[in-house]
Amino acid sequence: MASDHLADFFNYLTIEKGLATNTVTAYKSDLERFFHYISINNLSLEQIKSDDLTMYVAWLRGMRNVEFRIGESSIARNVISLRSYFSYLAKEHKFYDPTSNFKPPKIPKRLPKALSIEQILSILNIAGVDQISLRDKAMLELLYSTGARVSELINLNTGDISTITNDGQESTTVKLKGKGGKERVVPIGSFAVQAVNDYLTRSRPNLNKVSTQKALFLNQRGGRLSRQSAWNVVAASAARAGIAEQVTPHSMRHSFATHLLDGGADIRVVQELLGHASVTTTQIYTLITIDRLRESYSSAHPRSK
Repeated sequence: MASDHLADFFNYLTIEKGLATNTVTAYKSDLERFFHYISINNLSLEQIKSDDLTMYVAWLRGMRNVEFRIGESSIARNVISLRSYFSYLAKEHKFYDPTSNFKPPKIPKRLPKALSIEQILSILNIAGVDQISLRDKAMLELLYSTGARVSELINLNTGDISTITNDGQESTTVKLKGKGGKERVVPIGSFAVQAVNDYLTRSRPNLNKVSTQKALFLNQRGGRLSRQSAWNVVAASAARAGIAEQVTPHSMRHSFATHLLDGGADIRVVQELLGHASVTTTQIYTLITIDRLRESYSSAHPRSK
């Protein structure tokens, strides 16, 4: 049975492909959903054809089962997971690959939601002075200063932040471990440096319960802060700042990129800072700035209409 090779496939993704834990977890979820589908439809994995995959995508869209209704981007990822699995089976175990000519559904290009500079400042300035507020302030400043993903933020260790002096000028950087285990070094602005230093000197020593604890951001029990807790910190800070719309750690990342491009930063530099493998991924942010230019032109130029 092809399903017997699942464990080997996930090891292959982790060890040979070098995929991040979150990505492998998503693959597992996608394949569990697919195996559920073929089970309730009395299908055999070894006999799946491309037509069956078309029916599966229709099922995912909610035409047959409301319980598993998901968005188009998630459906596309499901198809990618299946293609990876069947490709692995074909290569390693000589299975027929029904996905060789099956393409993921096209996803309409969506612009990321960026906050205004005023909104970002209102979030950054909302924190108090107790030890948890100092931690949250450092997290928020670091998210906006570096454009880090939330997984990169919570996986930071104290040793990942470095300060060097060159010609009398201090420069502080953070080492981020991105998708696929790829590392990049990103500079930290002075406001974030101050917030992190305040947290390290006035808050973290009180939160730290174990002398060998390396995690930068700690919870109240002294353990590494979780992904969900980081999300909650951002959402709660935005709510206290009076921002009605949903704000996530990725909103801070989008804002980081958009504000850099608005300020004239080279797109290749922004690509490196974000850790994008391809500049094509970064180019979606340029659509935001183009829209803003168009709006400004329409409102300011006497012969724009």
